[in-house]
Formats: sequence, structure tokens, C-alpha cells
Amino acid sequence: MRARAVRAAVAVLAGTLAACGALPRVGSDYGGPPATRSLAAAGSADAARADARWQARLPHDGRADDLVSWWAQFEDPALDAFQAAAQRESGSLAQAAARISQARAAAIAAQAAGLPTLDARAVASRGTLAVGTTLLVATQAGATAQAGWEIDLFGRIAREREAADARLAARDAQWHDARVSVAAEVAAQYLQHRYCEAQVAIAQADATSRAETARISTAAAAAGFQAPAAAALARGSAAEAANRLIAQRAECEVSVKALVALTGLSEPEVRERLAGTAGRLPEPRAFAVTSVPADLLAQRPDLAAAERELAAASADVGVADGDRYPRLSLAGSVGPLRLQTGGGSATLTPWSIGPSVTVPLFDGGRRAAVSQAARDAYRAAEAQYRAQARQAVREVEEALVRLAAANDRDADARAAAQGYREAFAAAQARWRTGLGSLIELEESRRLALSADSTLAAVQRDRVAAWVSLYRALGGGWTPETRMPR
Repeated sequence: MRARAVRAAVAVLAGTLAACGALPRVGSDYGGPPATRSLAAAGSADAARADARWQARLPHDGRADDLVSWWAQFEDPALDAFQAAAQRESGSLAQAAARISQARAAAIAAQAAGLPTLDARAVASRGTLAVGTTLLVATQAGATAQAGWEIDLFGRIAREREAADARLAARDAQWHDARVSVAAEVAAQYLQHRYCEAQVAIAQADATSRAETARISTAAAAAGFQAPAAAALARGSAAEAANRLIAQRAECEVSVKALVALTGLSEPEVRERLAGTAGRLPEPRAFAVTSVPADLLAQRPDLAAAERELAAASADVGVADGDRYPRLSLAGSVGPLRLQTGGGSATLTPWSIGPSVTVPLFDGGRRAAVSQAARDAYRAAEAQYRAQARQAVREVEEALVRLAAANDRDADARAAAQGYREAFAAAQARWRTGLGSLIELEESRRLALSADSTLAAVQRDRVAAWVSLYRALGGGWTPETRMPR
């Protein structure tokens, strides 16, 4: 009878497994993000490209060396060193790497969920044992191997694997996004420091000039050649310049501290590297950037992460739906059992095997609510992806506008600075010969100082636009192959 029962159980299981091919699979197969077409259209890509399956490229091909070498086009050794150090020391990268490890462990657990399990169990006990109408004191000792396997009838376990794999890919993309963010932050801070140094140089030259004017005016007033009010004006102007210089130097000190925090390098090392090209703004190798192909936006790691989160949310819908279907499991156990009483002992080898089916009947609406929550989460992930896609297009377009504006302003800013410098030199010459007034000289000086500061700001804005474009494109580009000239 036991043999017939086992054969019947195996037959039922085999028939059930044979019918699995005709059973519906929970959830829907993920077909890619819905924003792919709108993203491509925003970037003026052709329709064939818009309909293509979305595949994100990794920035710098996923290699840290390539990330650092991209910044080498600025030909600034200090910037290269700071980028490499920040990539090694960044706390955000360490956190992103830890999240990758967590997601990888979850993916391994999901892969194992649909595999058979085998456990060993040992037991020893002493107590009474009823044999007919007689109670005997007996000692039992045994070891059992227990096996189990949940048959994935409706694909719930497969959806769990899909969700885990998608989330692992999302965490990997977030790590790349952290790398790009760190690189952009380091470049922006380094640029700010160099701009601050340029402003210090301008303020130093201005303070020196005003101090000399104050010295000459004071001496002339003492000799009776100028009014005391003119000397007082010159001294006030010199004090104002000295105050501005002190404030600007303090700003540079603050930016040094920020670079130390970003790179993890010691402050003496940071200062040593900065000293080589003090006051020189980094300049990228010039090439024209007039537009950005839409498919280039696909390398943004944040978009890749959002897309993978969307895929995971799609799989989660299937997982939630799968909980509303029956579950079929196959379980079995075998192992020796030794029974010892005062009158003797016996060794048995009990075993069992057979399927079990769990059918959800009533749960107060819990499973339906979980399924609805999963669908709502998918819609939220879809909206998030659409928003990030639009934001990506916006950030690229804004960076291009700022880059073009800085390029257009550069020539005018240079001409203005040169013109005001010449006017100031002429006013200074007239003042020293007694043909010009101190008020005229100070007005010319103010205009020249403002023009020099504006020129430095325009040059900074141009490089800042490059950094913004780097960040907006998720990690740079290759001009020879991707950027139209």
C-alpha cells in the first residue's frame, strides 16, 4: 500500500508539472521604460533609434582609470591628482559599494529560492512509548535528511529573481552615478579655488596700486600740493582694497579646506599641488559642442538606475500576484531511527515523500491589497523615470546654453577689460602730471577692476558649463565619435 501511495503521489506531481506549460505566468514581461521615445524625441533622434530597446552605457566604460583620464583633457596635473584621490576616498562611493553587496546577496537568495533544499536533523529523546496497552520507557535516537522543493507553477519565484537582478543592476548604476557626482563636485570645487586665486591676484594688484596712490597723495598733501580731502579719499580707497584682499584670501582658505575634505589628502599635500599653477583656471581642449545626440543621455547612471528600478517594480507586481495562486511543494525525508527499551532495541529507517498544495482561501483582502500596492509602486517608478528623463534633457540643454553664452561673452569681456585697463593707465598718467583729478582716477580704477573681475568670472563660467555638461551627460563624452562639430 505504501508503494502504491508513493507511485500515486509521483504520478500526480508529474501530471501537474506537465500541465505547468499551459498555466499562466503571473505579471507582465517587462518591455522597457515608457519614456524612451520621448527622451529620444527631445534629443532629436530618429524614430528607429527611439523605438530601440533601451540599453544604458556605463560612463567611462565603467573603469575608474578612464574616468580620471577624461579630465586629463584639461591638462592640469593638480586636477588629475585630486580626481584620482577623491575616487579612492569618497564616502559616498563606499556606501554605494555596500549597497551593491547587499543587492548581490539578495539576488543570490532569490536565485536559490526555486532550487531544492536539503537539511539534516538529528534528535535524541527519552520518554514513555505505548506498545499496545503497555507503556515502556524508551530512548530514541535518529538522524533525518529532509528535502523540499517548491514548484514554481505560476512563475512567482522567477519574478522574484527578475526583481532581485534588476535591483542589483540599479545599485551598480547608482555606484557609477556616485563616481560621476564625486568627479563633478571635485572639478567644481577645484575650479572655484582657481577662480578665487585669480580674484586674489586682481585684488592684490588693485590694493598695491591704491596703496601707492595713497602714499603719493599723502605726501603731496603734506607738501601743500593737494587738498587734505584728496589724501583722505586715497587712503580710504587703499583701506577698502586691503579689506577686499583679506576677505578674498579667506575665501581661498575655505576652498582649500573643501578640497582636503573631498580628496582625503593631507592639507600640506593639497597646498603643494595647488602651488604649481596658482591662479590659472583649467582650460579643456577646445572643440565645438552644438547639440547632444539623445542616445548619449542613456549613459546617465541615474537614468539607468531608475530604469532598473522600474523593471524591478514590474517584477514585483508578478510576485504579489503569485501569492494569490496555489503553491505546490514536494517534500521528503529519510533517516535511521534507533529505539532502545529495557527489553531490547530496534533500528528502523522511516521515509516519506509526497507533494503538498497550499490554496489561499481567505485572508481578509491582504493579498489583494499587496497586489494593488505593487501596481501603485510600478506607476510611481514609471513617473519617476519620466521625470528623470525630462530632467536629464533639461540639464543638458541648460549646460549647452551656458557654455554657448560663456563662449560668446569671452571676446567682449576681454575687449572690455583691455579697454578699461588702457583708460585707467591714461587716467593715472594724467593724475601724476597734475592734469587729472583723483576722483577721475578712482572711477577709472573701479571700472578696470570690475572689468577684470568680469573677465575672470566669464572664464570660470565657461569651465563650469563644461563641468555641468559632464554631469548632465552622466560622465562626459568622446568628441571624435559622438559630438558633432
